[in-house]
Amino acid sequence: MAAMAQKADRGRPGEHGHAARGGTPRPRVGVVKLASCDGCQLTILDLEDHLLELSEHFEIVDFPEASSARSNGPYDVLFVEGSVSTPDHLRRIGELRKQARVLVTIGACATSGGIQALRNWADHDAYRAAVYPTPEYVESLARSTPISEHVSVDFELRGCPISPEQLIELLTALVTGRRPQLRDEAVCMECKRRGIVCVMSAQGIACLGQVTQTGCGAICPRMGRGCYGCFGPREQANAAGLARWFQASGERSAEEVGQLFAGFTAYAEPFRSAITDLGGTRGARRSGGGGFIAAGGTGAGRASYLAGTRRMEGIDDDGR
Repeated sequence: MAAMAQKADRGRPGEHGHAARGGTPRPRVGVVKLASCDGCQLTILDLEDHLLELSEHFEIVDFPEASSARSNGPYDVLFVEGSVSTPDHLRRIGELRKQARVLVTIGACATSGGIQALRNWADHDAYRAAVYPTPEYVESLARSTPISEHVSVDFELRGCPISPEQLIELLTALVTGRRPQLRDEAVCMECKRRGIVCVMSAQGIACLGQVTQTGCGAICPRMGRGCYGCFGPREQANAAGLARWFQASGERSAEEVGQLFAGFTAYAEPFRSAITDLGGTRGARRSGGGGFIAAGGTGAGRASYLAGTRRMEGIDDDGR
């Protein structure tokens, strides 16, 4: 999965917006959701000190998490949270794409299918019957899929939830007309920069940092836990090689190794293949989602936790 798509040739944002100071039209921005927990939308609201400044440069025309105002487009920039999980989502994302000059998918659900994509390895009808007393009333697709499987996507912001620093960088780039500078490197590099002792080398804790794209500030290794792959696989990630290493240690069965990848971004390649080859979702089905439980619940809860952690640790807007 590409870390970030090239911006499509749809013109410069701001053509339709109301004028900002100086007479320049503000880009019309929408934030919508499909199947998700709203955690990435909460991350936008958690920008706090930046919100007033952002409102001077962007006209927010649709953001249900923040306002009752609604718009059917057109949008200069449209942020979409959530996976395509129902027939209505499938219809809606096609319509939204037509109204968006630039479409940005935000979060693990939108970019890789989310934790709900664990059902892609299971019997959809059996799951639905087990959860709902009247399953025939519930319309859902057999698979939970990323938005890029259905429409073209201009940019991706990964994570569960997304990084506020990456969001600000993307918005700044869109306003100034340059390419966003988002790092495509492993979480291990972040650990090195921060002087974090490797939890896998020092404590023998399973960690996906070697194959996961950075963006979280290495928050799990900072807390003495292994990376759960929330930002998904980085470019050319050798997930199969890491899985073989875990197996060679002799401490985990093939199924347990596969389950390590069965978390927020399970359906993203090459995590998907590692899970399929090793049978990782069998354990995930029993426990409700392997790394998901250990990582602390949904993106909404994690968004609040991460925002609080940033405040307590005094992390600035550059993530330092």
